[in-house]
Amino acid sequence: MAIVIQKFGGTSVRDSSRRDIVAEWVYKASQSKDQVVVVVSAMGRRGDAYATDTLLDLIAGKDQTPAQERDLLVSCGEIISAVILASHLRDFALNVRVLTGGEAGVITDDTFGDARILEVEPKVLQSLLAEGVIPVVAGFQGRTADGRMTTLGRGGSDTTAVALGAALQASVVDIFTDVDGIKTADPRIVPDARTIAEMDYEEIFQLANLGARVIHPRAVEIGRQFGVPIRVRSTFSESTGTLIAPGHGTLDPWGHRDPDHAVTGITQLDHLMQFKVTPPSSMLKDWAYHLFMSLGDNGVSVDLINLFPDRVYFCVPPEKTQITQDTLKNMGYAFEAYDDRAKVSIVGSAIQGLPGVVGRVMAAMAQSDIEILQSADSHSTITLLLHRHSMEKAVYALHRQFHLDEEVPRT
Repeated sequence: MAIVIQKFGGTSVRDSSRRDIVAEWVYKASQSKDQVVVVVSAMGRRGDAYATDTLLDLIAGKDQTPAQERDLLVSCGEIISAVILASHLRDFALNVRVLTGGEAGVITDDTFGDARILEVEPKVLQSLLAEGVIPVVAGFQGRTADGRMTTLGRGGSDTTAVALGAALQASVVDIFTDVDGIKTADPRIVPDARTIAEMDYEEIFQLANLGARVIHPRAVEIGRQFGVPIRVRSTFSESTGTLIAPGHGTLDPWGHRDPDHAVTGITQLDHLMQFKVTPPSSMLKDWAYHLFMSLGDNGVSVDLINLFPDRVYFCVPPEKTQITQDTLKNMGYAFEAYDDRAKVSIVGSAIQGLPGVVGRVMAAMAQSDIEILQSADSHSTITLLLHRHSMEKAVYALHRQFHLDEEVPRT
């Protein structure tokens, strides 16, 4: 029998009526003779009683709380969710057992709050499946080799689901959410954004890494490493959603690329902080080396770097603003900070080496009177740094420029 992983997000399990819909999905999969493993997130979002952010709010301002104890607190959300969902599944006459992430075999390092999975020991899950039991696993969490509770960072339940899928050689990992798949752009910005039927791992990794919040980038990395098919779909509709699997990019079977349909999607990330940094005159040699080493030592990952002999520009996420400023002050560097930045990116596995793509990006910005502050590219992305007020206009203009409202045959 095939093994199917079904992961349900916080909005899918936030109340009783929604949990009944989730139970129907699990029941349907079990009746198709698949072996099912369920992974759940904490219920709801900030303000809901057991959501992760609500639990963190209980110790807001308590900076002295050790990271390990913070993990103990927030891991309760998924455990509560798993136990309550299991009670709904029993109402459907399903034989279930609740497991913490650690009990399910998820072993991590000891980076509390943002732990990395080191291995998954699937023996307990395999034994339960062989007995006809459906495991209901608390996502977002694992344990260290010596048994301490850890959490996997934002979106960690996706990572749990795909990691279990890899360990169990699942036929598919279904990520159930409140949207019907991955869109060509944020539908709040582009109302006619289309659901993408199929994507390759590289495309969705770039979309997720550059701002799309439908699936966590680490989950995609694991899926790509182990070749696990991932399907993003809606809990509340029969849509087949978006399939993420090898060889599902924008090339046709002969490797041809259509310039009008080379881009898969547009994504954005707002509220970036951009820094312009200049060294003291006494420190012109190797100053950039010392700058970036110090930032790295303080846990700051920089983005969109533009380096000149006497100055450097870079961006950091808003939560790293204070530590970046403190580091620069301690080093004696002069700096200016701009808090009105956003980046907009186009993603497509077929844009590498395709003539005219950059020109069309520039044309879209010029026609919409949008100032480009900086740009960067890779083999599958082009990213623009813009003023925050231009972000939504840029997303809409690029979506129109690359005809993303049109259905494209994919392979």
